Amino acid sequence: MDFLTLAKSRYSCRSYEARAVEDDKLSYVMECVRMAPSAVNRQPWRFRIVSSDNGRQLVSRCYDREWFKSAPVYVVATVVTDEQWVRSDGKAHGNIDLAIAVEHLCLALAEVGLASCWVCNFDPELCSRLLNIPENEEPAVIIPLGYAADRPKEKCRKPTDEIMCNI
Repeated sequence: MDFLTLAKSRYSCRSYEARAVEDDKLSYVMECVRMAPSAVNRQPWRFRIVSSDNGRQLVSRCYDREWFKSAPVYVVATVVTDEQWVRSDGKAHGNIDLAIAVEHLCLALAEVGLASCWVCNFDPELCSRLLNIPENEEPAVIIPLGYAADRPKEKCRKPTDEIMCNI
């Protein structure tokens, strides 16, 4: 599939089938994540794959939505704050680097027929506590994933001339 088709096929899924996600698909997707670029190649991220019933119950406490609980797997992505590159003006790039890696994750999931959704509106302090995340890591996003039980809505995007300018 060409990249534009892949980009158009990826959407924010909010309903998942109960069936398990195959380990070989997760391994392939995580290899795609591993190839994501980062500032000064620091790779300041950790990805926790949560698929056990107990782990899923803990993560779902951090974002209490019924649709979220339907996902058979969660990926909790964290920025490792003491590994991130910091620009000379003090701007830390860990969140930017993590966002690139997470989108590699989401696009790779779409490529292998799995669905996902970015979830940033969760309780990061509770997440850190429940998952015993070290103090030098900041939970930034949770990605529920699995086989879609819903259908994507038509994407509404701004026209190119509203997001681009030539200089």
